[in-house]
Amino acid sequence: MIFGKKDHLVGLDIGSSFIKVAELKISGNKYALHKFGMTRIAPGTIVEGRVIDMETLANDIRALFKSQKIREKNVAISTGGHSVVIKTINTSTRPDKELHTTIYSEAEQYIPYDIDDVNIDFQVLGESDFSPDQMSVLLVAVKKDLVAEYIDLIHLAGLNPKIIDVDTFALQNAYEILPYENREKITLLVDVGASKTSLNIIKANSSLMMRDTVSGTNQFLEEIASQFEITLDEAEQAVNGEVNDIISQDRLEEISLKIAQAWCSEICEVVNTYQSSANDEKVEKIVLSGGGVFIKGFKDCLLSELEADVSIINPFEALIVNEKKFPDSFITKAGPLAPIAIGLALRRVDDK
Repeated sequence: MIFGKKDHLVGLDIGSSFIKVAELKISGNKYALHKFGMTRIAPGTIVEGRVIDMETLANDIRALFKSQKIREKNVAISTGGHSVVIKTINTSTRPDKELHTTIYSEAEQYIPYDIDDVNIDFQVLGESDFSPDQMSVLLVAVKKDLVAEYIDLIHLAGLNPKIIDVDTFALQNAYEILPYENREKITLLVDVGASKTSLNIIKANSSLMMRDTVSGTNQFLEEIASQFEITLDEAEQAVNGEVNDIISQDRLEEISLKIAQAWCSEICEVVNTYQSSANDEKVEKIVLSGGGVFIKGFKDCLLSELEADVSIINPFEALIVNEKKFPDSFITKAGPLAPIAIGLALRRVDDK
């Protein structure tokens, strides 16, 4: 196996509820899972994508690397939420040397922040569907202060941030290496985290529409805490089955279904918006990830509301996995939570 190459990176997914870390080895043209671990962080450490307690989070990251015995210091991280803007725009076809200036001059109309306050990147997707004289361009803008915040965090943890990606792209990166997937089917990737949900409609590995919402599993805990006048910690203990005398299973299922239906409505709205503007092209597959997949009724609600196959992602299917080191019970639990970290671990230092 090839390991320790100069372009090797560790994927570090910093969520508002968990941090996950993944390290891969290259075996021929395949990837093997070398290290994977995750740890819960204290509520309030990250709020709306912003780091509130820098020192504590840096300590959590250091402890996770130590527990997994990861020695590599170069990492790829990602971010998302309202501080990240992703838009597909159309612009007149022009030579590459002129495109950079054109994109920057046109970007201001699509970004709800001062253009001087954001870092901008873009990728040409190809000829526009609307005119042969135009090209489609994926525009990404991230607030500079958010980037600086995460760079400071990674340095404080004793690591080197080589790539700062976007959560949505990291998830897509992990999905694209999965075996047995029909790339020509229009597919919706849905990642329901603790404080946000990312939606990405793709076809042939190209993004057609992206959306982020503020929905997440925190809603579930907050609803339980509110209805039963308990703390968020107590609500989480009840959900995990650690405390059985606070809430009945029937009430938990009722609240789960209520939250699942709300998420389902938001997702259906995005799907309908896409389909109404895409010459009746239908979303044929929905692939779920994130902690939201464990909310009872969520998958069934999507199956009943949308004419699409619905599945839960398992990014480990694309990897060589040592079953003694990573048993099936671990894979089942970690699979839906792992794709962003896996997608980041697939990156290399010189990637665009």
